[in-house]
Amino acid sequence: MSGPGEIAGDQLRSIVERIERVEAEIKALTEDRKEIYAEAKGNGFDVKILREVIRLRKQDQKQRDEKESLLDTYLHAIETAAPLAEAA
Repeated sequence: MSGPGEIAGDQLRSIVERIERVEAEIKALTEDRKEIYAEAKGNGFDVKILREVIRLRKQDQKQRDEKESLLDTYLHAIETAAPLAEAA
């Protein structure tokens, strides 16, 4: 029969090992992502724009439309505003 310290130790070891496996998987996936971006860049795609496309696709359509509408409103307000008087 094992004591309470052994059970906690076994659980702790199991948790740590699972975390280590997940971290190794994340590292491998991160490397895969870097390779994909490098491939895209090699094929002439703009990586910065690709990242933006991916960021936008994560948002739902309603959220994207709302942000685009606000952006258009702000840009229009700036373009139509009278220039500030320059300091003397």
